[in-house]
Amino acid sequence: MTATALSLAGEGLRWSYRRGSFTLDVPWVEVSAGTVLALLGPSGSGKSTLLSVLGLLERPSAGRVLLDGREVDTRDRGARLQMAAVFQRPYLFKGTVGGNVAYGLVARRVPRSQHAARVAAVLERVGLAGSERRSALALSGGEAQRVALARALVVEPRVLLLDEPLASLDPLLKRQLTADFASILRASGVTVLYVTHDQNEAMVIADRVAIMNGGCIVAEGPAEDAMSLPNDAWTASFLGLEEPSEGLVVSVVDGLAEVDVGAGRVFITGQPEAGSRIMLAVRPEDVLLFGASADLPVSTARNRLPATVVSLSAQGVTNHVVLDAGGLRLASSVSRAATAELGLRSGVEVIAVFKASAVRWVPART
Repeated sequence: MTATALSLAGEGLRWSYRRGSFTLDVPWVEVSAGTVLALLGPSGSGKSTLLSVLGLLERPSAGRVLLDGREVDTRDRGARLQMAAVFQRPYLFKGTVGGNVAYGLVARRVPRSQHAARVAAVLERVGLAGSERRSALALSGGEAQRVALARALVVEPRVLLLDEPLASLDPLLKRQLTADFASILRASGVTVLYVTHDQNEAMVIADRVAIMNGGCIVAEGPAEDAMSLPNDAWTASFLGLEEPSEGLVVSVVDGLAEVDVGAGRVFITGQPEAGSRIMLAVRPEDVLLFGASADLPVSTARNRLPATVVSLSAQGVTNHVVLDAGGLRLASSVSRAATAELGLRSGVEVIAVFKASAVRWVPART
């Protein structure tokens, strides 16, 4: 049975390379007990460094780490024994799967009589039931990462640290394991700090997301909000979004608000105060495009705005289309086939359609 999860926090954390080429500067970060916080950002943004500091693998030059409100450091063996880690490479040694998973139990001097039952139980949790006698060196990449996760979970940690555990896997396997890891981590009830540069991975796995750039946390909040409402140009660009637009709340009736965004009106869900100003944004995958003269199908989408294509760029198997909807800046993720069918290019007129519930908003800063 997994021990009760603990909260993990960092206050006033600073850490620098000797030559000063990079500095971690985090005034406050917290992972509430039993939740998953994803550290999201590009390579070199400080994600792994922050994980190492919070995981008591590196000592900060300033600040303190708090485990359930108690200050701890790298010399606190008791605190370190409350944690376990999974890295990008599984680092399995020659031998059986069961031997690899039981390694932490041996290191922590758990009675040998408990090993078999605990190893079998955790292998079943990660989808590898009955694999104890298999050679660890004959596993596929996905199986190896499941074993690495099992090896961490078998010691019943109260805090689990995962540093890009799925980064080296092929896209198809990664999607499958992302969903599996999310299910396993939630079922474990453990406190999780999860490092990734993959937005989809963060959205599936995390309860909250902290976006990092240049050693700093530039945005933090519930996963849906942090990934939908960028608060600066860099964050918007990194997330593939447009910067939020400002609007005036005209009316609010039964949880549906009408917002004036300049040359048009947008409907949103929620209870903003009538007469207040808000910042709002819509993720590209929530915006559908139709030809300017199209007969729109019946749907629950209240927002149907005339818009002009500003720019178009390839983004994997889709195109990222930036739109000007009369003062509201939008983007849409459009398939290659739909791009050709609509004749999308700069200057083309379209109709942007999206649901009121797809609009993310926050009160405007005064």
